[in-house]
Amino acid sequence: MDYYEIGQRIRKFRKAQGLSQETLAEKAGVSTTHMSHIETGNTKLSLSVFVTIASILQVRTDELLYDNYASERTTAIDSIAQILDSCSCIELRIIEDIVKAAKSSLDKNL
Repeated sequence: MDYYEIGQRIRKFRKAQGLSQETLAEKAGVSTTHMSHIETGNTKLSLSVFVTIASILQVRTDELLYDNYASERTTAIDSIAQILDSCSCIELRIIEDIVKAAKSSLDKNL
């Protein structure tokens, strides 16, 4: 597990939300020094602190653990969910059949 990379992703999401390191540390119940060490990968963070930070930043834990793959996957899933939210029951059943057929074809051909 690369704690430096996890820390850098925490920093990226923190800055994207306009939070200071001090504010995030306070909300997470850790010292500013500890938060600095988390972001620089100089310390291992506990599971409870990790989950708390993800919750504060309103991101999924996999987005903090993994780089682009998880983020791109989450974005795609969220986009699909938004489309499906606007569908009627009949449309959803048709889309379900299409997705099953497409997935089956992909499994056979890839």
